[in-house]
This record gives sequence, C-alpha cells and structure tokens, in this order.
Amino acid sequence: MSPDDSSAELLELLGQERVRQILAATSREPISAKALSDECDVARSTIYRRAEVMVTHDLLVERTRIESDGSHHSVYEANIDHLDVDIDDGTIDVSVHVREGAAQRFSRIWSDIRES
Repeated sequence: MSPDDSSAELLELLGQERVRQILAATSREPISAKALSDECDVARSTIYRRAEVMVTHDLLVERTRIESDGSHHSVYEANIDHLDVDIDDGTIDVSVHVREGAAQRFSRIWSDIRES
C-alpha cells in the first residue's frame, strides 16, 4: 500500500463518527468493549469491528486487564499522541504519532546512549 493509500484510508477511518467516539473515550482511560458499547450507544459487535481496524492502524492498543478475582478481559486504550496532516504539492500525508510507553522510552534512551 502506498503512503497516499494509507493516508486516504486513515482519513476515511477518522471520518467515521464511531471511530472518533471510541478514540475520545479511550484517550481518557483504558476501557472495555462493553463500556465503550454503553458510552457510544452501539452494539458491542460494532465496537469490536471498529476497534480491530483501529488497532491495525495503530490508533488503539488492546490490553488484557486482570481483575482481583483472577478473571480477565480486554480493554482498549488510545495509542496516539497526535496526528499530523500535511498538504503539499498536490498530496495529502497523514502521520500518526504513537504514544511511547515506559519500556519503549527506556529502549530508545538506552539505544541512543549506546550509539553515542
């Protein structure tokens, strides 16, 4: 897939109201599909379909939450800090800037130190 195709796909995805609702809700805290379904007032199957596409495009991450009783379930969390849309010379380019977790940050810093 070319960068233009990827940008067009991402813009189309972000144009969907449900995707924006999910992204907004998951930016506050990790949240289950059931809670997202309630908050967005849509069927859980719709949440799962949208979440799967959003995970593929790095907009969300899916994590497993383990409860104190040992049960577990998936929660979704926004995975982006911000998006950049660049329009230049007849092209539109969308860049997704993903959040950097502590482990990723440590690895990056350690790699930078080793390269110095």
